[in-house]
Amino acid sequence: MTDKKIQIAFVLISVLLSPLVQARQNASNEREAQLAKEVAGKGWIVYAARSSENGTWDLFLSRPDGSHRRNITNTPNFEEAGPRFSPDSAKLLYRRFPRDTVINHDLWGFQGQLIIADANASNPVVIGGDREYPWASWSPDGKQIACLTKRAIEIVDLTTKQVIRRLPRKGIYQQFFWSPDGKWFCGVANTAVMWTIVRMDVATGDTNIIHKFQSCTPDWFPDSRNIIYASRPPGQPGGNGYGFTQLWAGDGEGKHPRLLYGEDGCHIYGGALSPDGKYVLFTKCSEDGGGSERSGAPICIMRLQDAPTIGGESRDLRRVHPITKDGPVLQLVDGWEPYWTYVEVGAEK
Repeated sequence: MTDKKIQIAFVLISVLLSPLVQARQNASNEREAQLAKEVAGKGWIVYAARSSENGTWDLFLSRPDGSHRRNITNTPNFEEAGPRFSPDSAKLLYRRFPRDTVINHDLWGFQGQLIIADANASNPVVIGGDREYPWASWSPDGKQIACLTKRAIEIVDLTTKQVIRRLPRKGIYQQFFWSPDGKWFCGVANTAVMWTIVRMDVATGDTNIIHKFQSCTPDWFPDSRNIIYASRPPGQPGGNGYGFTQLWAGDGEGKHPRLLYGEDGCHIYGGALSPDGKYVLFTKCSEDGGGSERSGAPICIMRLQDAPTIGGESRDLRRVHPITKDGPVLQLVDGWEPYWTYVEVGAEK
């Protein structure tokens, strides 16, 4: 076959396939629109993002469908990141850094000052100095915080700012969070190997492994029995020979790990659950780390019941996981470390 005939054949194939491709795209858009409508009135998402006004990292609120988005800090002299609503969503905890600070995607909890404000970021109060109260995480009643220092885990009373208890770190070195029921901590540890997800019993200090090897950014399901985390399983192709980071979940005993979302060419971080545990929140970044050193990555939402979902063609990942549900994924603006509440906290200052 001559080159000209080959070109004509390609054109004819493209013409024949075009309606099918368009139909698939239309169906995908319709499913995403249905998901957007489904979550639109389910509270608010808070996250850090680059401000178009001042270029710094500020905190934003938006509806889960991306509507009613607004900057709630808007501080040209500071960077803000890592927002977490208190358990009753009356308060907002986050970290503040001097302008032009590069926010390290691994070590951000050791950087900057701890700030606690009202849920819409009004009335911010500086809780400590630079690098104090690292990795602060709310207690279930919102009256205490647990901090991961370089020496120990410290439980701090917020009224007196006194350390009321210390526990050995047991190898936990970053990304540290208290479970909603108050019985457990989770974090990233060098137990067995680096980048291992562990669970710690708050009462005894005993730990158990959730997942080993290249796993990070753990957080709790609302039931306190399951943990969501990012993982880069060994032996998977792509990503300059290291594979791509995927979103996984497992129970607190380290059993039954399961893929939630993955996509060849993307690193999935910032995994969190909606307050009722029905939806999954995450960011999808083309570069490792989640984008905090630059401008973040698209914030995404999917239904938990649609897991496992694989995005795009992702031939390599589909070879490993041939049976998937591939539900709709709603993509919002670029941001970092999103967090969700169903409480109506979105009133203007």
